[in-house]
Amino acid sequence: MNADSNTAVVSDRGDAALFRPSRSLRWWPAAILLALSVVVRFIPSWTDGSSFPLLLLGFLGPAFFSSVIVLWWLFLSGASWREKGIGIAGLAGIIALTSMTWDSSMRGMAMILWTIPVGMAAFAIPLVVASHYPSYRVWLGLAGAALGFGGWNLVRSEGVTGDFVVEFKPRWSVPAEESYLSSRKAEMSRSQNSELDSSQKSPSLETDNAPWPEFRGPNRDGAIAGVVVSEDWEQTPPELLWKRAIGPGWSSFAVAENHLFTQEQIGDEEAVICMDADTGETLWTFSAKGRFAEEMGGIGPRATPTYHAGQIFAVGADGMVVCLDAGNGKEKWRRELKKDAERAPPTWGFSSSPLIVDDLVVVHAGGADDKGVFAYSQTDGSIRWQVASGDHSYSSPQNTTFGDVSGILMATNEGLQFLNPKDGSTIWNHEWKIATYRAVQTVVTGNTVYVASSMGNGIRKLNVSFEDGAWKVETDWTSRDLKPDFNDMVSYQGALYGFDATIFGAISMDTGKRLWKKGRYGAGQVLLLSDSGQMLVAAESGELVLLRASQEKLDEVARIPAIESKTWNHPVVVNDRIYLRNSQQAACYKLPLASSP
Repeated sequence: MNADSNTAVVSDRGDAALFRPSRSLRWWPAAILLALSVVVRFIPSWTDGSSFPLLLLGFLGPAFFSSVIVLWWLFLSGASWREKGIGIAGLAGIIALTSMTWDSSMRGMAMILWTIPVGMAAFAIPLVVASHYPSYRVWLGLAGAALGFGGWNLVRSEGVTGDFVVEFKPRWSVPAEESYLSSRKAEMSRSQNSELDSSQKSPSLETDNAPWPEFRGPNRDGAIAGVVVSEDWEQTPPELLWKRAIGPGWSSFAVAENHLFTQEQIGDEEAVICMDADTGETLWTFSAKGRFAEEMGGIGPRATPTYHAGQIFAVGADGMVVCLDAGNGKEKWRRELKKDAERAPPTWGFSSSPLIVDDLVVVHAGGADDKGVFAYSQTDGSIRWQVASGDHSYSSPQNTTFGDVSGILMATNEGLQFLNPKDGSTIWNHEWKIATYRAVQTVVTGNTVYVASSMGNGIRKLNVSFEDGAWKVETDWTSRDLKPDFNDMVSYQGALYGFDATIFGAISMDTGKRLWKKGRYGAGQVLLLSDSGQMLVAAESGELVLLRASQEKLDEVARIPAIESKTWNHPVVVNDRIYLRNSQQAACYKLPLASSP
């Protein structure tokens, strides 16, 4: 045998060694990564769920640790380069092919939270289990990946809950929006054959009888006087008067006489609708082109209409600002925030419920320079003034008074500003910048303001005074013992009640210290019956819960299932009626009263 043949033999043996699979994989790094992806996913639920860093870890952690499995396979597994090539090429092909057939709703939050972690785990687990079987372990891993990624073709995502839990439905089931559009089309067809069209049913509505004219009630504080609810719901539970389907949206209701006003999405149009408060029947609908949708919150308008002097003022998530005749829904004027503020809708859409001050309609837009807050003329929609404000807020302006000075409070990512309604000039400003947004309405008691921040930043108490010709805004305390996100709070006899992330609790208004934290109602909303100290909570699950305000403990009195599906919308109480809605249903219940309002 000559030297060349010896070299060839050595070369062949070297190539064979290079491509020969190792007898066993180094499986333990993959097992650790799989365990970490499971552990971090449940950290928010194992803790109180109110820490934003832990919430973010639970949100992004599983996708991160499961994706690192690719690095394990390439550099730490001990597999041959042949196996690695087959595994990576096959995995890439499976992800590419299956992702082309997923429902479109599965390509956002659901992919980060579930598709990637489950798919990568399905790839890694067979490799770990069959690590001693080099002849077929990579094929088992690819078969697992095909099931792990391809199985998501069977479902669609319906968004996430307040603590980032994805809601899935079978892909073949009819989406609620599609079902509503079909039923609405049939209803409109029947209406066209009736003697009266919707504009004739309510030809005019000019009344001062508007017990709940705007977002969170007449004072935007989520409280109502004159109602005391009977607490024996075993014997006399709330009575369902009507329940109906409704289009997507997170609006609440405005109420004038027996009319309900709210907003919804109807296909590619944002709509303001008027409903009969006694029957739930639609009296009129105004709609205009515009559709806002995002992965977390879903589809549809976020703001609540405002009723004033026979007119309805509404803001759409896509930027429409409109004035309508409250009696028949006829358009009087319209503006576009995207054009006026020269900006695209923020992450979760324009959410500012219009505020009526004198002859103005005030909304937050968050544009650059002086395009932050706009005041439009009630009469014709012309811009009366515009001023700088934070660029990220889902709060609404609210009218209040300090001393004898009335103004407009606006909470944004920059802090809290108090504006002169005459020209928009700043009366005072408290800077408290956060990297995210503000979505919770401020609570005002006398010359004290409680302003909340999102994503675990907590609440701050501010004392406002006017001394020696100048305004002073001093921080009393900043507390993280109550950390609302987009769930509003109420105040009663020295305590703030609201949601610490998704758990209901209370803190002292004097110190900011936690009094208790226990009510697991998800990302719900609360309403105060101020005469009795009772609270009605619309839980995220759709349950209606009756509480007594207590500084010692969670005092839950009763609860009933009220509406189905995720409920983030604010409840409304007028006399003995409570009106509830979410992105799929609206309902009215008659409350059992302990005394007449």
